[in-house]
Amino acid sequence: MADGKARVLIVGVGGVGAMAAYALEIGGKAEVTAGLRSNYDAVAEKGFKIDSIEHGHDIKGWRPTHIRRTIPDVAQEKLKPFDYVLVTTKNIADVPPTVADLIAPAVTPQETVVVLSQNGLNIEKPLIARFPGNPILSSISLIAATETVHGDILHDDVDAQYISPFSSPGVAQEIGEAAARRYIDLYNACGKLDIRYEPDAQLARWRKLIYNAPFNSVAAVLRMDTARMRASRHVIDDLIKPIMKEIVAAAGAAGYAFPDNLPDKVIRVDPTDTAFKPSMCQDVEKGNFMEIENIVGEPLREGEARGVAMPTLRTMYGLLKGLQLQVREARGLWEPKFEEDNPYK
Repeated sequence: MADGKARVLIVGVGGVGAMAAYALEIGGKAEVTAGLRSNYDAVAEKGFKIDSIEHGHDIKGWRPTHIRRTIPDVAQEKLKPFDYVLVTTKNIADVPPTVADLIAPAVTPQETVVVLSQNGLNIEKPLIARFPGNPILSSISLIAATETVHGDILHDDVDAQYISPFSSPGVAQEIGEAAARRYIDLYNACGKLDIRYEPDAQLARWRKLIYNAPFNSVAAVLRMDTARMRASRHVIDDLIKPIMKEIVAAAGAAGYAFPDNLPDKVIRVDPTDTAFKPSMCQDVEKGNFMEIENIVGEPLREGEARGVAMPTLRTMYGLLKGLQLQVREARGLWEPKFEEDNPYK
């Protein structure tokens, strides 16, 4: 720690990452290094402009302690180890580089705690394999924060998070729990938030999938906001509800039970007076890659491996992979040619 402060690297400083950096720094217990990409020049020149429901609506010219274009290489640059590396980038598991590859230069074995503020299931497995002696934490984030233009952040819904240690064979349970509680202490030090400890990371992730798996996948395929889905009725009845039931059944087979009325509550969670489009829909409309594997593919595989029939989610997965393939081709990452073992040539 520098001057008693925890050294925190944030990878992926858009809306969510910027608000994390702000909360951590103003709490006074953390020194933040922000790994910026497309927004580096804007932030270097004028800092962040933040309109926040919790921190204030006219924050201008703010920067974390350090900003960088690249991920620090701790060994090569002879830097002090980071206490935490917070990852808020989207997890595109089927498109390189992997999260593990991206953050590896900044992770000191046995010392750095990795915090995954990302969606989906089984996101920790590649990290545990790559960094077996490092605690890996789950952050289930419910914040609404968007970078409207480079360096301008609109934070218009509360920063609610649930922090848990992932179970890792190489890390004692008490070490993971202590790392999680210390991170919560750093984050809550700003005095304006209520970041909470959640003992079971997988329970929290299955719970969030009850929303994410159906609404993200259906929105991406139909290019439809959630208010219009509910107004249509049939999109909810024919697609959203069946997928929710499949996710609940898969979670149950994995040992996680939820109240019978939870899906109906989740259906109504978004406001109806705004045309909110989930992130997968926004990505496909922009021609960006989508978080297909961890939000749809992994729960599908987990459920089917336990004998759960998931026909609606299986169909959506096939459609989403087709859309992802179009983006790969547009970016020169896939060529439509037949391999020797392709039975359809």
